[in-house]
Amino acid sequence: MLDGKKSIFSGMQATGTLHIGNYLGALKNWVELEDEYECFYCVVDMHSITVRQDPAELRKKARALLTLYIAAGLNPEKNCIYYQSHVSAHAELSWILSCYTYMGELNRMTQFKDKSAKHSENINAGLYTYPVLMAADILLFQSDVVPVGSDQKQHLEITRDIAERFNGIYGDVFTIPEPYIGKVGARIMSLQEPAKKMSKSDENVNGSIYLMDDPDTIIRKFKRAVTDSDNEIRYSEDKPGIKNLIDIYGAATGKSVNETEKEFAGLGYGDFKLAVGESVVSMLKPIQDRFAELSKDKEYIDSIIKNNAEKANYYANKTLRKVQKKVGFPERIR
Repeated sequence: MLDGKKSIFSGMQATGTLHIGNYLGALKNWVELEDEYECFYCVVDMHSITVRQDPAELRKKARALLTLYIAAGLNPEKNCIYYQSHVSAHAELSWILSCYTYMGELNRMTQFKDKSAKHSENINAGLYTYPVLMAADILLFQSDVVPVGSDQKQHLEITRDIAERFNGIYGDVFTIPEPYIGKVGARIMSLQEPAKKMSKSDENVNGSIYLMDDPDTIIRKFKRAVTDSDNEIRYSEDKPGIKNLIDIYGAATGKSVNETEKEFAGLGYGDFKLAVGESVVSMLKPIQDRFAELSKDKEYIDSIIKNNAEKANYYANKTLRKVQKKVGFPERIR
């Protein structure tokens, strides 16, 4: 708890391009938490370099992501939106925590196995110790809750294990974070492979609707969306393509499954795909307009970067100093 409010931490990698699944599943929900929690939302650029990045491109994408956080509705006066690399306590705490993390725990991390298979030419130590840095991210801000998807549950579990182990040795140092279970948003699947989640790293660009896609591109992708052959607009597990489109339409319009099925009863897939595409265009237009406006205001974005880095450093260093004292590091002379 910070300053009388529970704290929440989350972040997104500064690689790939955000899609509507990221918005509907995370960003949109974050906006509703800013009055209830002390919120820290990180642009995760340190984690990003476990895979080789083009430096100029990484800087560009990191700034675009930070700007997109604000364009999507996060108020930078109420939410601490910052670059992970601008808060050195992330790396410092990560080293300390790595000395309290067991090899067996890291060996069980499925994400390391998955990423090693994808990047066999660059299986580096950072990829292996990634969960320890993630634990540092969370514990630095004494996070009470962390929004996690199914692919991140393991990382929260090891974070809790490390924090409990450290507390067991040194006393009540870290808040033990709980998973944040907010209202369930639509689980957005790929338009080309509706059995798979929509992904930033999908090699088939037609599978994802990116937040910055122009209207023509959005409509074209929906027209190409994989469905089935019976032409009935019905929400059913055996119709994954149509089920996914109904979920997207409902998320964009606020309409229930029942309302959507009634609205398109007797109509074909072509009409439905066009309607879903148009609803997403309407949903994204305010975000895209705001992003364009913010991108032109370099001075404003620079001020957010500076001010929020100062705020993040303030809270992170409070925790870090406490940890350094506990493990026996000499006190710094100020």
